Amino acid sequence: MISEAAHGHPGGSLSCVDILTTLYFDKMNVKPDNPKWEDRDRIVLSKGHAAPALYATLAKKGYFSEKILSTLDKLGSILQGHPDMKSTPGLDMTTGSLGQGLSAANGMALAGKLDKKGYRVYVILGDGELQEGQIWEAAMTAAHYKLDNLTAILDFNGLQIDGPNREVKNIEPVNEKFKAFGWHVIEIDGHDFDQIDKAIEEAKATKGKPTLIIAHTIKGKGVSFMENQVGWHGSAPNEEQRQKAIQELEGSGV
Repeated sequence: MISEAAHGHPGGSLSCVDILTTLYFDKMNVKPDNPKWEDRDRIVLSKGHAAPALYATLAKKGYFSEKILSTLDKLGSILQGHPDMKSTPGLDMTTGSLGQGLSAANGMALAGKLDKKGYRVYVILGDGELQEGQIWEAAMTAAHYKLDNLTAILDFNGLQIDGPNREVKNIEPVNEKFKAFGWHVIEIDGHDFDQIDKAIEEAKATKGKPTLIIAHTIKGKGVSFMENQVGWHGSAPNEEQRQKAIQELEGSGV
């Protein structure tokens, strides 16, 4: 998709795709043939630049044809460079402006509480995104309203567009900060399906507070020349690189 569009964000898409796969194919209560089903679980991809991973997951789940994936970010396509809830079936929030997704997810979770609905809300955060002040206002709000139907998952690959988080603006210690804000915190390997599964179940069982799952991931996971390389944050592979990347991913059984 990204190669066809000649631009996009492969690194951060590959670091969160295992999380999206687990949510959509094992954990979330959704109906692809009825995307606006009132009782569906909600998801907000706050790190909206990872849209290609979300679009691929939605297509595999049956929200729209996989043939549409090749139209990524083309004029008139339902798949724009960042998620647009008015264009793409299955999207619960338009995202891309970093720092805003947790606030939107809070609103969905609070609405569920007020309406006495049983749905859950998931929000996927980028690590560089934690440098945004709005994230911490939202973290305080979620704890204040005891939003135990909200699970935030941090795609902690350690790299952002300008380099390592610790050099651009250190966000550590993330776990202690969220605990201080009143959250339940779990740390996992974000590429281990069993750990993702167990963490989500633990979050469901946690009452009286929201849960943050810190998923330690690898930017560009599964592609040797992309892994842990900040240059692949927002660069598209050429044809030779595309073929090599797909060959590696298919060979690994991903």
